[in-house]
Amino acid sequence: MHDTARFSALLIPKRDAFDAIGVGNTRGHELLAQGKLDARKLGSRTMITAASLHAFVAELPPFVSKAAAQ
Repeated sequence: MHDTARFSALLIPKRDAFDAIGVGNTRGHELLAQGKLDARKLGSRTMITAASLHAFVAELPPFVSKAAAQ
Protein backbone atom coordinates (compact mmCIF):
# COMPACT_ATOMS: atom_id res chain seq x y z
CA MET A 1 0.00 0.00 0.00
CA HIS A 2 1.03 3.55 -0.70
CA ASP A 3 0.85 6.34 1.83
CA THR A 4 -1.33 8.71 -0.21
CA ALA A 5 -1.21 11.38 2.51
CA ARG A 6 2.46 11.98 1.65
CA PHE A 7 2.00 11.75 -2.12
CA SER A 8 1.32 14.83 -4.20
CA ALA A 9 1.05 15.32 -7.94
CA LEU A 10 4.32 15.46 -9.85
CA LEU A 11 2.68 16.63 -13.07
CA ILE A 12 -0.12 19.18 -13.38
CA PRO A 13 -2.27 19.66 -16.48
CA LYS A 14 -1.15 22.83 -18.27
CA ARG A 15 -4.40 24.75 -17.76
CA ASP A 16 -4.54 23.87 -14.05
CA ALA A 17 -0.89 24.84 -13.62
CA PHE A 18 -1.44 28.23 -15.24
CA ASP A 19 -4.52 28.78 -13.05
CA ALA A 20 -2.53 27.80 -9.95
CA ILE A 21 -0.01 30.60 -10.50
CA GLY A 22 -2.58 33.11 -11.70
CA VAL A 23 -1.56 33.49 -15.33
CA GLY A 24 -3.46 33.10 -18.57
CA ASN A 25 -2.63 30.93 -21.53
CA THR A 26 -0.48 33.55 -23.29
CA ARG A 27 1.64 34.37 -20.24
CA GLY A 28 1.88 30.67 -19.35
CA HIS A 29 3.28 29.87 -22.79
CA GLU A 30 5.73 32.77 -22.45
CA LEU A 31 6.98 31.27 -19.18
CA LEU A 32 7.42 27.91 -20.92
CA ALA A 33 9.33 29.54 -23.80
CA GLN A 34 11.57 31.38 -21.30
CA GLY A 35 12.34 28.10 -19.54
CA LYS A 36 10.75 29.29 -16.28
CA LEU A 37 8.30 26.39 -16.33
CA ASP A 38 9.10 22.81 -17.32
CA ALA A 39 6.64 20.80 -19.41
CA ARG A 40 6.35 17.11 -20.26
CA LYS A 41 4.12 15.31 -22.73
CA LEU A 42 1.86 12.57 -21.40
CA GLY A 43 0.23 11.19 -24.50
CA SER A 44 -1.39 14.20 -26.13
CA ARG A 45 -1.56 16.18 -22.88
CA THR A 46 0.96 18.84 -21.91
CA MET A 47 1.78 18.60 -18.23
CA ILE A 48 3.77 21.07 -16.12
CA THR A 49 6.10 19.71 -13.46
CA ALA A 50 5.11 20.60 -9.92
CA ALA A 51 8.77 21.24 -9.12
CA SER A 52 8.98 23.97 -11.78
CA LEU A 53 5.81 25.61 -10.42
CA HIS A 54 7.26 25.65 -6.90
CA ALA A 55 10.59 27.01 -8.19
CA PHE A 56 8.86 29.75 -10.20
CA VAL A 57 6.85 30.92 -7.18
CA ALA A 58 9.91 30.77 -4.91
CA GLU A 59 11.80 33.10 -7.28
CA LEU A 60 9.09 35.78 -7.27
CA PRO A 61 9.97 38.88 -5.24
CA PRO A 62 8.15 39.28 -1.91
CA PHE A 63 5.42 41.86 -1.58
CA VAL A 64 6.37 44.82 0.59
CA SER A 65 3.59 47.25 1.44
CA LYS A 66 4.31 50.95 1.35
CA ALA A 67 3.43 51.16 5.05
CA ALA A 68 6.01 48.48 5.92
CA ALA A 69 8.66 50.16 3.75
CA GLN A 70 8.41 53.48 5.62
